[in-house]
Amino acid sequence: MKNLRDVTPMMKALTAAVLGITVLAAQAAAPLAKLTTPGFARVMVGDFEVTPLNDGTADLPMVDLLHNDKDRTQAALNKAHLGSPTTTSTNAFLINTGSKLVLVDTGAGTLFGPTLGKLVDNLKASGYRPEQVDDILITHFHPDHVGGLMADTKVAFPNATVHADRRDADYWLDAARMAKAPKDVAGFFQGAQVSLTPYIKAGKFKAFDRNGEVVPGISSYASYGHTAGHTSYVVESKGKKMVVVGDLIHVAAVQFDHPGVTIGFDSDPRQAAAARAAVFGKIAREGDLVAAAHLQFPGIGYIAENGKSWTWTPANYTLRP
Repeated sequence: MKNLRDVTPMMKALTAAVLGITVLAAQAAAPLAKLTTPGFARVMVGDFEVTPLNDGTADLPMVDLLHNDKDRTQAALNKAHLGSPTTTSTNAFLINTGSKLVLVDTGAGTLFGPTLGKLVDNLKASGYRPEQVDDILITHFHPDHVGGLMADTKVAFPNATVHADRRDADYWLDAARMAKAPKDVAGFFQGAQVSLTPYIKAGKFKAFDRNGEVVPGISSYASYGHTAGHTSYVVESKGKKMVVVGDLIHVAAVQFDHPGVTIGFDSDPRQAAAARAAVFGKIAREGDLVAAAHLQFPGIGYIAENGKSWTWTPANYTLRP
């Protein structure tokens, strides 16, 4: 056995080596990655594959936008660990029916600032290409739902036919109405017209004026109020259903507990609140899956009735189809 005199130099050398490794580790610290994972997910509805696509997030002044007591709104946001302005997702949903590739809404494109407009990149990351999309179903003509139809000055989905409720098309594509609109709303008209006109000129736009099947397995369901022709879509396969509710809800932390609270973007707040109550009631009774444009990505879950309010349960995450 070595005596203490022999051990001491060894301990000193080991200590020096450890200190050297510590310094090296500090010098090699990894920089912050900053980027999140690609904004897509998967869920099956019967035999249909649904891919939620995130277009990005925007910070919105929900305390001011919601028609609610501001202190009460702020308290609800605080309880949900949300700030003000509130980071808000914009989601779209790609549905592969087996025979068609159908996109519900297109995100904002370049119409809503640099933090949005990520949909096409995320669509590609999910394994699809824009030219594969056969049909696009628009919930309504606000810029964060139609802006992604264009990529700069070119159509983003060259082989797709766009479908929307005639009431929304007649409202937002009316040049005379745009000319009379307040300045803060005129941009919404302009965005809709720039986004839709190339598809209309190419004969790639179809308006519908009643509830019913738009493409096989996907039906329109009128939920007017947020806009004149705001539409939800019911996706159904093998007895399973998912309802894409568009902008029937914007802030989960407030509007599930207080469903009468509306938002400044609603064209007709009273009608919008009534549509939310009617559609949510139907969904809750039937136990359908829900897909929402502005709930935290991927915006998919279930709604249950809780007295005069609603309970939201996010869908369980799985890697299996």
